[in-house]
Amino acid sequence: MDNLGALVGILLCLYLVRTVQLKTVFLIAAVPSVAAVALVLKGVKENKSASTPLFKGLSAHKISADFKLFLFLSSLFSLGSFSYSFLLVFAGETGFSTPSLPLLYLAFTAAAFLSSVPFGKLADRAGRKNVLALSYVLWAMSCASFILARGSHAAVIAAFILYGLHKGAFDPVKTAFVSELSHRDHRAGGLGFYQMVTGICALPSSLIAGILWDTAGKNAPFYLSLCLTLVSGFLLLFVRDTK
Repeated sequence: MDNLGALVGILLCLYLVRTVQLKTVFLIAAVPSVAAVALVLKGVKENKSASTPLFKGLSAHKISADFKLFLFLSSLFSLGSFSYSFLLVFAGETGFSTPSLPLLYLAFTAAAFLSSVPFGKLADRAGRKNVLALSYVLWAMSCASFILARGSHAAVIAAFILYGLHKGAFDPVKTAFVSELSHRDHRAGGLGFYQMVTGICALPSSLIAGILWDTAGKNAPFYLSLCLTLVSGFLLLFVRDTK
């Protein structure tokens, strides 16, 4: 549903930028955000049990060896998981016109929207780890497509679709996997800890990609990400799927 909202938002934006000022587009974009907050506060009911333990921080004995390994490999993957803005810049340098770049953004968002539920169902049947491994393969294929594009528009479009499929497999399944690897009484805390660790590693990711882009060429960030993805995928083999 999140990807569907993004898909509708992109289509609406493509229409609005041709008819109204950009300032107005941003004002219109604020309306759904305010509506979402109102729905959360007024429409969503939370039944909190009086026996629910308060989270007092994660200690070493509450983090399993599998969770620690998954945190480590996820951190490596995050170091190479730079912003998709680099993908759009790459497409621009490959010959795509500036007005066509939002269509590429639309392509990977549509791929993520269409594949999220099927990948979620597959993870329920085949296990989280298998679908996560598949998401790493899809990102590696996307990186390889960008590296081998050599000015081919078809290769770049395919790379964006592969990136969307990666997001469709990765985003919903990683959350379920972290929840299952976390201590059953502190799953929300485990999710927060996972987001903190991977977020810290994501901070320098795009900076490193930008430096490599400027010093070693536009393919360099993809080579680095490809290597880190392969290492992360190999380490994932040693994480036990608790499902």
